[in-house]
Amino acid sequence: QRSTLPLTMRSSVLKLTTVAACACLAMVPGTNAFALSKGVAPMTLRKAHSISSTRSPLLQPAASARRSALSGAAAASMNAPPGYNIDLTGKVAFIAGVADSTGYGWAIAKQLANAGATIVVGTWPPVLTIFERGLKKGFGDDAKLRNGEDMKIAKIYPLDAMFSDASEIPEDVLKNKRYAGLEGFDIESCAKAVERDFGKVDILVHSLANGPEVTRPLLETSRNGYLAASSASAYSFVSMMQHFGPLMPEGGSAVSLTFIASEKVVPGYGGGMSSAKAQLESDTRVLAWEAGRKWGVRVNTISAGPLASRAATAIKKAEPGQRSFIDYCIDFNIANTPLPNPLFADDVGRAALGLCCELSSAITGVTQYVDNGMHAVGLAVDSLSFKEYISQQKGAPWDKWSPEYGFIKNGMQVPTEYQVPEQAVDGAKADVENKVVVEKETVAK
Repeated sequence: QRSTLPLTMRSSVLKLTTVAACACLAMVPGTNAFALSKGVAPMTLRKAHSISSTRSPLLQPAASARRSALSGAAAASMNAPPGYNIDLTGKVAFIAGVADSTGYGWAIAKQLANAGATIVVGTWPPVLTIFERGLKKGFGDDAKLRNGEDMKIAKIYPLDAMFSDASEIPEDVLKNKRYAGLEGFDIESCAKAVERDFGKVDILVHSLANGPEVTRPLLETSRNGYLAASSASAYSFVSMMQHFGPLMPEGGSAVSLTFIASEKVVPGYGGGMSSAKAQLESDTRVLAWEAGRKWGVRVNTISAGPLASRAATAIKKAEPGQRSFIDYCIDFNIANTPLPNPLFADDVGRAALGLCCELSSAITGVTQYVDNGMHAVGLAVDSLSFKEYISQQKGAPWDKWSPEYGFIKNGMQVPTEYQVPEQAVDGAKADVENKVVVEKETVAK
């Protein structure tokens, strides 16, 4: 009917439609780690309840209790007939960068599968055999969908996103034993194979990154290391859009994963990786314009908080019995985020589901933060500079502002570097008691 409306009214209708889409997206179950994003309204959402079996030991008690208390209520909300039911039946989702069950790529695949999508993945050749072996053995609870069945992967393709086409693959890689017996693992060949087998790709997920010199400060990063990080972590998304874009029908969605180091300094995240993530976010906006006009495809990126995935744990590995770089990042986030909770892979998985379904049909070119609000924080409450000042504060609101509050609230072990004032313990315990009562009432309903 828009052709019969005056131009000013058309604009108003478009704005109302966009606001309605954002409001619906805000009600997608479990996207509780959403935070204010460039171009997207703030969202208040429900708690998540799933857990990865390999996360930091500090997170396991809280995650287990969380999943056990909320699984009934969350499952009921997904099966409820009123309102929106996300149905991706008949949609083909290609997720690049899945190699185990601990990362964001797997979590995104699982949530898309929950909605009925056909899951196809691209895996780095050197770990392809290990991943296939793990699938045959089974990934336990990490593979369970809401209906109780294990997630099914329709097909796994070897994919090395460092190579856009076969001509870029050097001879030493072709002769490398880790690539033995494999062919067609460049992006162009992979896209053609997917087209031959499935005919289309409705959803494209870029969940991969690599910086060979990530442990080096930027001042010590070589040109080759810098360019390798950019090639694997940013240009690979451009190349994937070039080759998979033509397979995507109008209304399709492409999503990548970025990190806050793209815009703020994260000491220890080096080797040009911060530059690569900034490049990825810039490319997301340009690709949103070009892919939107050319194919009618939406392009967004998710700025996810820290997760103890296999890849993240590899950044400055710890000695046996010690915590790694990513463990400290997780603790820092719990101590300082507006929502002082551990971040789970499925938080990001559900956010991606929201960006890949019809509820976000007018959202493109966005960097969506899923980090419990860490990106909005300007002063860290666990700073040693403020330790004495914060320790002197009593009562509300400081009983919930102290850095250890999130750990106590989630039933987690408080890191030794955080002193626990009595008021924080009392405030968190009261929150936990109230939360349990509310969750029991919700499950009962």
